[in-house]
Amino acid sequence: MARKKIHAYRRENGRVGVRNHVVILPVDDISNAACEGVANNVKGTMALPHSYGRLQFGEDLELFFRTMIGTGSNPNVAAVVVIGIEQGWAQKIADGIAKTGKPVEAFSIEGRGDIGTVAAASYCAKEMVQWATELQRTECDFSELYISVKCGESDTTTGLASCPTVGNLIDKHCASKGTASFGETTELTGGEHIVAAKATNAAVRAQFMAAFDDYQKLVFSEKTDDLSESQPTKGNIAGGLTTIEEKALGNIEKLGKKTKFVGCLKPAEAPSSPGLWFMDTSSAAAEAVTLWAASGAVVHLFPTGQGNVIGNSIEPVIKLSGNPKTVKTMKEHIDLDVSAILQGEMTLDQAGDALIEMVVRTANGRFTSAEALGHREFVMTKLYRSA
Repeated sequence: MARKKIHAYRRENGRVGVRNHVVILPVDDISNAACEGVANNVKGTMALPHSYGRLQFGEDLELFFRTMIGTGSNPNVAAVVVIGIEQGWAQKIADGIAKTGKPVEAFSIEGRGDIGTVAAASYCAKEMVQWATELQRTECDFSELYISVKCGESDTTTGLASCPTVGNLIDKHCASKGTASFGETTELTGGEHIVAAKATNAAVRAQFMAAFDDYQKLVFSEKTDDLSESQPTKGNIAGGLTTIEEKALGNIEKLGKKTKFVGCLKPAEAPSSPGLWFMDTSSAAAEAVTLWAASGAVVHLFPTGQGNVIGNSIEPVIKLSGNPKTVKTMKEHIDLDVSAILQGEMTLDQAGDALIEMVVRTANGRFTSAEALGHREFVMTKLYRSA
């Protein structure tokens, strides 16, 4: 692993990205149309429409700015055009992205209208695309990749095959001073003590338990003692996971056998050093992966049992499955088949190495199944209602 190489984009701040997107980023929901207009005019750009960005406040607003700035700052993004109804927030987001050294420009619609804004932003986006398409991949260390992990549509095979495969990669990656992150706070229920025992010290353990306890308080504050059809889902139950505890025990396998996690992150917060990090996320796939992309993750590993189609606009999502039925019936969505583990024809170590090679191929430019099928889910997380 220490000698494993990839060919990727070295950004202005030294970070390594595996994609070269030019993003048209709306500050708010009413700027979506203008962003999509620019993306329609200039080929090679990608608009990221979303539903939020007006009248938010407090911690919710902080998360919003962290997600917006983090998305544009992700090493998979070469350049960004920011469009908002008002100049203030658009410029704040652009200034945050500009700290990475990459090209970024802000435009506002008020006083100019959609047509004028789209025209001006399109000229800018065209120059960015032409600049970005001349950037070249260079040889980088595999250990420079920031990898995020989350599973979905889990079943018994997930905890026995695909999640342990991810855990095998995490052990190898973090042992080589790589960076990774896990989360899904809700889906650790019943196994939280196992996760806490994997913290590198008492302070990190206390941070994790504080985040977990906060989720528990939320559930009970809403007078909800029954999460049926949410945790576990109907798909989980059909796959043999009848309780959230069973689901959690399989989920935790993604953390590896040897690795201790070194810190805890707020949603969309970037790690400050190599190692495995916990991020406080929901278990909603599109929301969680969007948060990890905003934190700077450049590749996501997604074990699935019953089958999930999730992708992301910024971060390639590699899906692996240990369920032979799913590999057959949803083959267009699966990047790596590890069902041979349960058939006694593949060791966990071999599966981990196969996943590492798939990450290398993806980092070098191979489209994931989700990318090839056009899955570009970008879903913001909102903490509470706006003013």
